[in-house]
Amino acid sequence: MIQYFICSMNSPSTQFVTSRRMGVYEPIHQISMWDESFRSSGNFNASASMILDEDIKLHNQSEDTSHGILGPSSKYDQETTKPTDKVQRRLAQNREAARKSRMRKKAYVQQLETSRLKLVQLEQELDRARQQQGVYIGGGLDSNPLGFSGTINSGVTTFEMEYGQWMEEQNRQICELRTALHACISDVELRFLVDSGMNHYFELFSMKSTAAKADVFYVVSGVWETSAERFFSWIGGFRPSEILKVLQPHLDPLTDQQALDVHNLRQSCQQAEDALSQGMDKLQHTLAETVAAGQLGEGSYVPQMANAMERLEALVSFVTQADHIRRETLQQMSRILTTRQAARGLLALGEYFQRLRALSSLWATRPHEPA
Repeated sequence: MIQYFICSMNSPSTQFVTSRRMGVYEPIHQISMWDESFRSSGNFNASASMILDEDIKLHNQSEDTSHGILGPSSKYDQETTKPTDKVQRRLAQNREAARKSRMRKKAYVQQLETSRLKLVQLEQELDRARQQQGVYIGGGLDSNPLGFSGTINSGVTTFEMEYGQWMEEQNRQICELRTALHACISDVELRFLVDSGMNHYFELFSMKSTAAKADVFYVVSGVWETSAERFFSWIGGFRPSEILKVLQPHLDPLTDQQALDVHNLRQSCQQAEDALSQGMDKLQHTLAETVAAGQLGEGSYVPQMANAMERLEALVSFVTQADHIRRETLQQMSRILTTRQAARGLLALGEYFQRLRALSSLWATRPHEPA
């Protein structure tokens, strides 16, 4: 009986069934080793249960091995799939953020280069305007009986340096606003850019106030601006009511209440501008009379110049009041508009001035017809 069982274990069919049941195909000599072990020991009385035990043990080991490899492996694959998806998403987000950052950097570099070229052209145009109007910064006038050219030149030179830096910063902010509006960032981040742009204009008004105390004629005449900007200039800057008219199409859609508020604000600006312009006309007339006063041929202008200097203090205050109207207009518009509308308004305002400067450069570099 035992021999029959052993022989049946050595049969090919049993080998195949046993191997297939274990899940792996064992070498054929494995079963032969069992037979030789029993024969060498001469223990033919061993019970069949020993062989069955070995077979069951080997089968259990195979199943344990199969479970230990296949089961946990598939479970591990499932567990590692989830983190892999998160990593892929995070990598995709990082790639997109890096792409946007490269685009912003490229646009910023291009804007800086454009600004540099424009600044060179503006400096050349400014030199030509100074020569035409007899304003020479740094050297002063050849003869100055009142002896204040050094102070004037110092204040104006400082303003020109600061204004050049202000222009560079404004170009950067315009580029940043344009990118932010296209990227659809949150209103909180956009509000930060809007407040920064507003404060940047307020810094310009403060700089002009200081420069006006050094040379009010320099500020009012707009020598520091380009030719196209000077064409639209009003008391050393833009006219708020006209700016509202130009920018309003870029603010749509406006609610009925917003449209009414913008309309009322424009009317208020117009009234304040008219009052200030009338004061300027009166001051100009009074100043002209003061300079022209005195006897003909007396050869001394000191009394008239002293009186005229006192009148010029009022002209400085007019520049300050004009910038105050501009400041209040920007603040009121920021209160009327939403954050996104205010950002579009600042972007439109900055691009408007950039286009005026570009127009000035094109006009200055236009080809001249031969005489």
